[in-house]
Amino acid sequence: MSPVARQLLGRVFPSKRPGDVKSADLELVDRCRGGDTAAFEELYRQHAGRLFNLAFRMGGPQAAEDLLQEIFLLAYRKLDGFRGESTLATWLYRLAMNHCLDHLRGRQAQMGRVTDSLDDESAAEPVAGAPLAGPLTRMELERAIGRLPAGCRAAFLLHDVEGFEHKEIARMLGVSEGTSKSQVHKARLKLRAMLGRRPQTRS
Repeated sequence: MSPVARQLLGRVFPSKRPGDVKSADLELVDRCRGGDTAAFEELYRQHAGRLFNLAFRMGGPQAAEDLLQEIFLLAYRKLDGFRGESTLATWLYRLAMNHCLDHLRGRQAQMGRVTDSLDDESAAEPVAGAPLAGPLTRMELERAIGRLPAGCRAAFLLHDVEGFEHKEIARMLGVSEGTSKSQVHKARLKLRAMLGRRPQTRS
């Protein structure tokens, strides 16, 4: 993680990479496919928290609950497509991220907004090593992440928050590794620009 990301995130969004639990994943999915409702409830309990955090960060507090329900409905319908090539957590996260991106694109199209509307702020961006103005709060960081364009936000959350490698992110989002790296870099610059313009608090 870059120094910029460490300063921005700290311990605000702690999370762990999924472990190698493919055999347990396959067993749980097989039970779900067989109509075992208890198995699907177990799947929900294991992954709902992390997926809700994703839905909250990508769609905002008003849409998070609906997005979470839609994600698990989609997962139930697509379980036959899980082959164990990745962990179940990664498969679910990829599915959830794509659904959240579709939600964002649809909302932006409906509102007639330009996805990359923050590009015109690039001239005002402070240098990468400049300190942020005053202590950073969770609310300020979440608000700034929410203003990122969808592609930058997705890549940033997956890489700097969730800890995925660019190769994995490329597979999740259907982009090249170079695009993933570019989006993360762009997100960091935009976050520093937005957060660097905060008024300094007086002690």
